[in-house]
Amino acid sequence: MRIVSAALGIAAVLRLALPEKDAGMLAVRHRLFDVCTLLLFGVSLFVLAGAIPDQPV
Repeated sequence: MRIVSAALGIAAVLRLALPEKDAGMLAVRHRLFDVCTLLLFGVSLFVLAGAIPDQPV
């Protein structure tokens, strides 16, 4: 789950850095909305994954 949350963080950075025409499927709405949504989901998933007890390392 942490890998998925990292992928969402990378997608947010890419959405912020790429021009509108090169963003492809990362461009859903406005740039700020997309970046905030991706970061919110990424951070939430990371926190939730860390809250699960007895995880294998």
